[in-house]
Amino acid sequence: MILMNKKPDAYETVADAHVLPAAHVSYADGEKIRAYINSTSDPKATILFKGTVIGDKRAPMVASYSSRGPSLASPFILKPDIIGPGSSILAAWSKPVDNNTNVKATFNMISGTSMSCPHLSGIAALIKSVHPDWSPAMIKSAIMTSATQTYLNNSLILDERRLPADIFATGAGHVNPTQALDPGLVYDIKTRDYISYLCFIYTENQVAIIVNRKINCGKSNYKGVPGPQLNYPSFAVQLGHGSQTYPRTVTNVGDANSSYYVQIENVPGVNVRVEPKVLVFTKVNEEKIYKVSFSRQEFTTNGSYVQGSIAWISAKHIVRIPISVHLV
Repeated sequence: MILMNKKPDAYETVADAHVLPAAHVSYADGEKIRAYINSTSDPKATILFKGTVIGDKRAPMVASYSSRGPSLASPFILKPDIIGPGSSILAAWSKPVDNNTNVKATFNMISGTSMSCPHLSGIAALIKSVHPDWSPAMIKSAIMTSATQTYLNNSLILDERRLPADIFATGAGHVNPTQALDPGLVYDIKTRDYISYLCFIYTENQVAIIVNRKINCGKSNYKGVPGPQLNYPSFAVQLGHGSQTYPRTVTNVGDANSSYYVQIENVPGVNVRVEPKVLVFTKVNEEKIYKVSFSRQEFTTNGSYVQGSIAWISAKHIVRIPISVHLV
């Protein structure tokens, strides 16, 4: 059996436990095979196994089934946050709980969030074991700000079409567990900050259901905070013709005495200004605040999305956060 991709799946092929001898081909190759079949009354085919190809320089690639942004429910928070291994993952297979699974199978190869989620959960647990005093937001920040956006040759990570994947496919990038253990700086978020953001997008009754207690969103502690003001390790900004400025607070979890300078990746059609341009720390867990201003350049088109990043760079660390700007 020859299994051909649908057009949206493009060049992506995954390992599957087929019930028949099968070959899985891309949409482009499938079209060639189908054209050959239709060209003759007696089509013939031979499959030769030439071994496993390893060291593919186009790894990782974003799968066609990987969730894409922007978030419709919360457009002021960039999604996805991160990407991780999730395609054709070979791993241990639990004992069956019904009669529909091969009782002799001790391993399997599957794809999807059932694979990527345990990878990221394991990395979060690893970071927590090394830094037991870190909050969930600090762990998330470490994973996001240390992520990888390119291959070893510095070309951008590709999607299933073999085209550069955009920010709504990769988020901050592909997880890098080693770098995440030592991120240099982290963006922390307190419980009250999350509740303040919920007060911005939901009613008090809806917020109460989420947090399981009554919340007065009119109080100063919980006054509604727009998404870009949340101390998140990314920016998702809806930008009109005025200027917008948002703060970020970073906590030093690297060397006590360290300095970081800012590097801004160009955001097409948008002026991005960061103040201050240098952050100097003298102790561990010291906090510093910087502000980011966004303004549109002339001749930009409403409705488009543009992307870039801000990175704080020291002698040992690169702390990068992605930027998405929706021109409205």
